[in-house]
Amino acid sequence: MSHQQVESLDVDRIRAEYPILEREFSGSQLVYLDNAATTHTPDPVVDAMSEYYRQYNSNVHRGIHHLSQEASIAYEEAHDRVADFIGADGREEVIFTKNTTESENLLAYAWGLAELGPGDEVVLTEMEHHASLVTWQQIANRTGADVKYIAIDEDGRLDMDHARECITDDTAIVSAVHVSNTLGTVNPVAELADVAHDHDAYIFVDGAQAVPTRPVDVQAIDADFYAFSGHKMAGPTGIGVLYGKRHLLEAMQPYLYGGGMIEKVTFEDSTWAELPWKFEPGTPPIAEAVGLEAAVDYLEDIGMERVQAHEEQLAEYAYEQLSEEGDVELYGPEPGPDRGGLVSFNLESVHAHDLASIMNDHAVAIRAGDHCTQPLHDKLGVAASARASFYVYNTREEVDKLVEAIDSARQLFA
Repeated sequence: MSHQQVESLDVDRIRAEYPILEREFSGSQLVYLDNAATTHTPDPVVDAMSEYYRQYNSNVHRGIHHLSQEASIAYEEAHDRVADFIGADGREEVIFTKNTTESENLLAYAWGLAELGPGDEVVLTEMEHHASLVTWQQIANRTGADVKYIAIDEDGRLDMDHARECITDDTAIVSAVHVSNTLGTVNPVAELADVAHDHDAYIFVDGAQAVPTRPVDVQAIDADFYAFSGHKMAGPTGIGVLYGKRHLLEAMQPYLYGGGMIEKVTFEDSTWAELPWKFEPGTPPIAEAVGLEAAVDYLEDIGMERVQAHEEQLAEYAYEQLSEEGDVELYGPEPGPDRGGLVSFNLESVHAHDLASIMNDHAVAIRAGDHCTQPLHDKLGVAASARASFYVYNTREEVDKLVEAIDSARQLFA
């Protein structure tokens, strides 16, 4: 993608759709660089959810009246829209959950408890988010399976030679993050899928940092399962997605039980509804689904290639600016095709939490801590790191303000 194409992104127009960006703190306008945790929600998404509540608020699949029919159609069409967005083969392969974490737990409990046992292996990467690492760790404890970790190299990239050693004929599933929320590393998940399938293993991909920021085609990756969250892609909180290949989801038993996921119930037994409803019991996140569909429309109107190029350009600019500072340690690969739109770093002699607090005094919002990757931070030899992450409404000027705030922290602790 050319520089001219990237510059064609009308950031001023985009920013106008986010009133929250006009907020001021301590006399300075908000600089929001915490997008890997949660992106903001544009007016078109808020408007779509408001229209649901104001015009056709009703429960789905439960009523014959007009409002219920309208809500049911909107809810089902949201599945269709998301399926198209990620390249799934229809709504049957798209299950709505609360978030990526619940999606991972759904898979681990519905598939993992039934299929794993002593002698089976679950292969993770050293850069996994706790949502994956802790979940599979606990399922392995219950089933007697073994957990193995694919190492990362000194640049923060996945060691694919080690991956081929770790994944064996005893491997039942590989669970890998698509884009690391700490290192920014873009993992070769399609290559990992090939290795896993060569050993008749499945692959689950944590796409929480990928789907919001780049084009994703789950069939091109050949992912067996893939998960992501709405609130990291200009959508609402409270909704996530678990994609699964239809034949695998059909073979799995439900994770949660109740109304809406049943076909027939007697005093003796029950049978389950068709996909995806089998995995969506109770009143689902209807307004959130409407919002997620609106977010998909919003991002596709911008163009996912342009979303990716814009945030990676900002991350590269931030990386270059911070690299010039002799007392800043940066983590993850250098900017390039295998690095996404975030930068994690530490300022010498300043704890990440203290740095984030000083940033806040300058109205610059970043994330500080272990980013739900404690084992990875242990490997890096640090207790915590600061993280700046970018999205469609951020600018180079905001990166400059980040650097200025870091300089203020440097002077304060000098």
